[in-house]
Amino acid sequence: MTDNQWERLEPLLPPQKPQRGRPNADHRRIINAILWIDRTASTWRDLPEKHGPWRTVASRFYRWQKAEVWDQVLKALQSHKDAEGELDWEVHYLDSTIVRAHQLASGAKGGDQKEQALGYSQGGFSTKVHIRSERRGKPMVFYLSEGQRNEMVSFWALMESGEVKRVGRGGRPSLRPRRISAPTRATPRGVLRRYLRRLGIRMTIPRRTNEHRGGPFDREIYRTRNLIERLINRLKLDSTASPCLEFCAYLSRLG
Repeated sequence: MTDNQWERLEPLLPPQKPQRGRPNADHRRIINAILWIDRTASTWRDLPEKHGPWRTVASRFYRWQKAEVWDQVLKALQSHKDAEGELDWEVHYLDSTIVRAHQLASGAKGGDQKEQALGYSQGGFSTKVHIRSERRGKPMVFYLSEGQRNEMVSFWALMESGEVKRVGRGGRPSLRPRRISAPTRATPRGVLRRYLRRLGIRMTIPRRTNEHRGGPFDREIYRTRNLIERLINRLKLDSTASPCLEFCAYLSRLG
């Protein structure tokens, strides 16, 4: 993590020294250790000694996850980027990708396969990562489902979450874009289209062959979907076997 990234991230993390008990291990060292795990797709036990005890790093990661620290940091970073004019609300893209899981990945204490977003798709034991990104290729919302679930399972979660609070300005937080571009497979029988029309959101979605209604279709906008495809490629390179660590890759994109 660069000094510039750390300067932006440090104020968003819990205090280094709590009011009671011993001071925590250095936050920056912990974050760098998590980033190493993310980039190498290694297990916690494979963490090099220079990053400190792996149990400390894993415990911090899951403790902050339970306390929703990662979600709060994510929202704060998005708000900063929005205030700087680096989030585009004109067009957002929807897409998903399969992440293969190890055959022994399931079975963690306190959860089943569904709760852990694990299932069996045509590609085998896997998780499906659904993403909404903005026009400049920055991810806005992530949603995990079992590998066999279709894209419509995630549509409502992607559209109804991910609001960005406006920094230094009044009014409601930004949530919905002016236009949505999605692949054909995510549009069953016009349910999605009716929902978008009701909200006044324009759409660039190819029609299925069994849809009798026609209408204008902006091919130039649809060609820009390569931005979310490139984003997915970058995230999968950063998080090949660790879908739960997508947030770390997100940090590197917002830094």
